[in-house]
Amino acid sequence: MSDTHEKESQAPASQHVNLNGLKATEDVERIEAPVTWQAYLICAFASFGGIFFGYDSGYINGVLGSKIFIEAVEGVGAKAVSDSNTSLVVSILSCGTFFGALIAGDVADFIGRKWTVIMGCAIYMLGVVIQMLTGLGAPLGAIVAGRLIAGLGVGFESAIVILYMSEICPRKVRGALVAGYQFCITIGIMLAACIVYATQDRTDTGAYRIPIAIQFIWALILGGGLMFLPDSPRYFVKRGNVARATDALSRLRGQPKDSEFIQNELAEIVANEEYERQLIPSTTWFGSWANCFKGSVFKSNSNLRKTILGTSLQMMQQWTGVNFIFYYSTPFLKSTGAISNTFLISMIFTIINVFSTPISFYTVERYGRRTILLWGALGMLICQFLVAIIGVTVGFNYTHPVSDAVDADTIANNIPAVNAQIAFIAIFIFFFASTWGPGAWIVIGEIFPLPIRSRGVGLSTASNWLWNTIIAVITPYMVGVTHGNLKSSVFFVWGGLCTCALVYTYFLVYETKGLSLEQVDKMMEETTPRTSAGWKPTTTFAHQLAEEKAHASNTTTV
Repeated sequence: MSDTHEKESQAPASQHVNLNGLKATEDVERIEAPVTWQAYLICAFASFGGIFFGYDSGYINGVLGSKIFIEAVEGVGAKAVSDSNTSLVVSILSCGTFFGALIAGDVADFIGRKWTVIMGCAIYMLGVVIQMLTGLGAPLGAIVAGRLIAGLGVGFESAIVILYMSEICPRKVRGALVAGYQFCITIGIMLAACIVYATQDRTDTGAYRIPIAIQFIWALILGGGLMFLPDSPRYFVKRGNVARATDALSRLRGQPKDSEFIQNELAEIVANEEYERQLIPSTTWFGSWANCFKGSVFKSNSNLRKTILGTSLQMMQQWTGVNFIFYYSTPFLKSTGAISNTFLISMIFTIINVFSTPISFYTVERYGRRTILLWGALGMLICQFLVAIIGVTVGFNYTHPVSDAVDADTIANNIPAVNAQIAFIAIFIFFFASTWGPGAWIVIGEIFPLPIRSRGVGLSTASNWLWNTIIAVITPYMVGVTHGNLKSSVFFVWGGLCTCALVYTYFLVYETKGLSLEQVDKMMEETTPRTSAGWKPTTTFAHQLAEEKAHASNTTTV
């Protein structure tokens, strides 16, 4: 007999009732099977989709800096891609991902979570193939069209992988496994930096075509691997197919279909779906989108409040200023003249980002989502304000020319002060990577009820890409010499926004640690964000619904 079966037989007996042919329990601790390595591996593989997100964000800087690409776009002798073309090439991906994330919710409800991600991989690969045509003829049109199409695929993937993982992961380790998605994003950024560095000295089109082509591999691995994994049992329950939901849940939990654990968990999912359907009835396509915005903003469990929470949480993640570091830190640091190898500093930031993220695997389950977001926001705002204060007093903002030439380079007056700023930027990245980086993705996958979950997660992910684009567009104007020229003062902006994130988390973010997705619904109905950490489930949806049906049946008989 297997270990899991022994645990099942040794577990204390609990009261069971029948719900639609399924055994339902009133024991809130027995609605899920013990976690197996099979469950870990399946969920961990799904997180591989984060590679798309990270690599796609990281490789384009190297392409735009390639001498071969610059001359192909701007003409022989050009030193850089023009500002307008740079803006177009960089932002067009985010445009595609924004619309892809919005569309993905509908597709995921129609064909399933797994097949939506696979479709996203296929669209992504098509976009990569089109980008590869930049080696032939005029490259600008091909790379813009290819990045737009690839962006649609990334939008599908970034929204639905989070949805898929949240719905299949065991509740006790769901936060840690979904945090693996953010970990893969950081790995993708680091891989892009390494590949760009390795190809930067090539004198042929491989300098930019190789970084583009490698994207094909990530899509092939994720799409091919998902072919062999089960779809979300919650998707099948939503479609009314309990038999396929049973089969999928059995594969995910490594238990036989008639296992008490499988029966109990499935009964809970079915009961919650029936309960939510009473609150959010099935309707037309337009009506199903309208359901995301129903209810009062002052009611904590309303659909509108949850949609605002999900979209604003992703907005706050972008407002931390982390993308300023990864998109613009290299030219920003170079302008001080104090850094001899800006690529090395950029790589150090990337490595800190990668190796700080796994800390969240432990902390998010030990201390909770709300707690790490609070401490993360506090740590980030302190670092940002210190960078700003040092910069405007003795650091980045004070430089002098290294010679009397008109176009001479400049160097910082106080190099130790600049080094201190770099150290605090590195600490800021540590706080972001171990808290807000994974935390925002975890929470948006947990807060939405099943009838609107796919659209809610899609809207939240679209918000991430929208604010990503806005910040990428406005930042050059904030720090550009001919525009805002804020220099170190820009960190006052990010520090102020991190302060907003701290206040936001304290008043609006719920603690969802250790709860099933169905229990999260109940918790948000019965408590407030500030008291949510102390909430404990007292009964199961399945047992409650079974008792209601039994009572109704007895009343009818009488």
